[in-house]
Amino acid sequence: MIVVGVDGSHAGLEAVAWAAKEAVLRKLPLKITHAITEWAAGTDTGRYAEVAKWMRQGGQSVLAAAEDRARAEQAQLTVETALLPGDPRAALIAVSEEAELLVIGSHGLGGVRGMLVGSVAHGVAGRAACDVVLVSELPSLPRGEIVAGIDGSQASQGVLDFAFAEAELRGTRLRVVYAWTWPGPEPTDEGAERLMVQEALAGQRERHPGVNVVEEIVQGHPVEALREAATGADLLVVGSRGRGTFAGLVLGSVSQGLLHRSPCPLAVIRSRR
Repeated sequence: MIVVGVDGSHAGLEAVAWAAKEAVLRKLPLKITHAITEWAAGTDTGRYAEVAKWMRQGGQSVLAAAEDRARAEQAQLTVETALLPGDPRAALIAVSEEAELLVIGSHGLGGVRGMLVGSVAHGVAGRAACDVVLVSELPSLPRGEIVAGIDGSQASQGVLDFAFAEAELRGTRLRVVYAWTWPGPEPTDEGAERLMVQEALAGQRERHPGVNVVEEIVQGHPVEALREAATGADLLVVGSRGRGTFAGLVLGSVSQGLLHRSPCPLAVIRSRR
């Protein structure tokens, strides 16, 4: 099952459109969810019963609009909707336990002015039980390419597993980007970095022989390199943690940076349990 969280925003509907297509590609049902406060979900009598009813009706309207968008995108899709009680972050993290993929809009309603990413997307991306795709705006003319960022860490294999599978499903090219920096004067030989990339790809090429792969080794900051590489792409895939991440941080610095600046839908691949 693919689960998508909606909040009535434009980004939420874009997330539904992306999730609907993905569900059809994977031959999975789509579950559309919307969260309201726990007291509103469970209050049927008393002084505030009418207010709670009004909030539930508003939530159902959000779900109905999202379902209409999903069916308009993919008429053959199996869709269900669910009104979830509680904080949206906690509710989505809980429902991710039953999902193969969780999709959310990366700009939500009610955020503090100046915030680049919604608090729900930010709170869920590093804590969900499954992989998460964040959608803010779908590229108007995607170039038919998926971009995967790797760094040589163990988590890179999860990124490549996801990216190769997506490229195969969509029949698109896969661009694998390794961005690196050198603390001193820049070396002239990238042999070690190229060898690392080739070793990481070796098994994947055998398992997905039909995927056209482009290797790109870039000297520069990974966030900037990946943002540039992913402009106009169908999807950017990164790990939730990479090299040198402090144990207390939920998201690695690269995924954290791209959460704010990705130019296309961003898949954050969770560490496999």
